[in-house]
Amino acid sequence: MDPIELSCNWRRLQAKLKAHNLTPLKREASIDVLQPQQDGVKRLRASSPEVHRPSKRKRLGTRNSSKIGMISSRQSESASAPITSLALWAEENDISATDLGEAYGTSRKSTSIPSVSGTAYASEKVNEGLSCTAEPGKYIAVDCEMVGVGPDPANDSALARVSIVNYHGHQLYDSFVLPKEPVTDYRTFVSGITAGLLRSARTLEAVQVDVAKLLDGRILIGHSVRSDLDALLLGHPKRDIRDTSRYPGFRQYSAGRTPGLKKLAKEVLGIDIQRGQHSSIEDARATMLLFRREKDGFESEHAKRWGPSLKCKKAQGADINPARSKRQRRKNPKKMKT
Repeated sequence: MDPIELSCNWRRLQAKLKAHNLTPLKREASIDVLQPQQDGVKRLRASSPEVHRPSKRKRLGTRNSSKIGMISSRQSESASAPITSLALWAEENDISATDLGEAYGTSRKSTSIPSVSGTAYASEKVNEGLSCTAEPGKYIAVDCEMVGVGPDPANDSALARVSIVNYHGHQLYDSFVLPKEPVTDYRTFVSGITAGLLRSARTLEAVQVDVAKLLDGRILIGHSVRSDLDALLLGHPKRDIRDTSRYPGFRQYSAGRTPGLKKLAKEVLGIDIQRGQHSSIEDARATMLLFRREKDGFESEHAKRWGPSLKCKKAQGADINPARSKRQRRKNPKKMKT
């Protein structure tokens, strides 16, 4: 086609568009919003003030900022995930006044939680020895750290640290222990023990005296607690032991095998422990919290093996004093059968 003829046709088309005023109509249709179809015909809504819409770049920026906000909130949630020390607060775990009274011998009408005289709850006073502020109560939890000794350190272990907490996770005792044999593997990557730390360690005999005082007359909670007692060269009545590694209710998390403390803390409590070097204080707190979470189940299993506790016998009106029962039999001898 001749370029001159093409330009003539273009000018005619422009003239027709101006004559029919189609350009403004097209512009209005781009602004207005079509109403839903009625009788199969899309109808134009009456013109309304133009709504400002952000550009695509701004919308993407807003969307990205919202995503960043969601990520940061998730990170803050994970950062504020409960740790053993905080998770042990009674208010956060719905500990009843009855349990408080049972653990501390306080009045059942009291709902206050025994505190540690204003000291920081979550703080770890490493190698402090016996605490001057925390009260032991009825239940205590123990955890130990070991080092390798002798020519076969992978299989021969010695006690290097012991920690004990009370029912609410308050630190009762923490001490490094000087092994009697030469240490050939400090296992620092797991135990956290170094040669420098053991320079301020107490002797095994001194630690045994302190720990024995805390154990006397109390319920001992531990994870594979027999290993800890063997390392301490101490004994404890079996009926006064609650071992979280042997509780049947926890076996489901390890396919019937003995579950690890780290796995139980994650699966049951939702907390992470033993990330790198272990803390025996943190592990003792986690063990106590596991016991508290299933306290009724532990006591039920204990009653199956050892019979009802003295408290239950008192509630049932049973005579638990053999001497008194003997005196009553003397005063009221049975009548002879005739």
